[in-house]
Amino acid sequence: MCLAVPAEVVRMVDGMATCRLDDSQTTIQASLMLLPEPPVLGDYIVVHAGFALQVLDRAEAAQTLRLLRDPAKAADAPA
Repeated sequence: MCLAVPAEVVRMVDGMATCRLDDSQTTIQASLMLLPEPPVLGDYIVVHAGFALQVLDRAEAAQTLRLLRDPAKAADAPA
């Protein structure tokens, strides 16, 4: 199963973005070819299967990341 995740754009070169995942130092590459307009540095994009699908504002990205983190925290909690 694949999951689309919000990621912060930290670099753009030749239609590709380097994006940081959450608050970590982990980065992924995403093609920008499916977006109608390119994002700017610091924007959040939804990345799925190596493609940017949508630009999110910071509040939307934070809410989505929180929703993704909550079930993971619940799964790790002792019973």
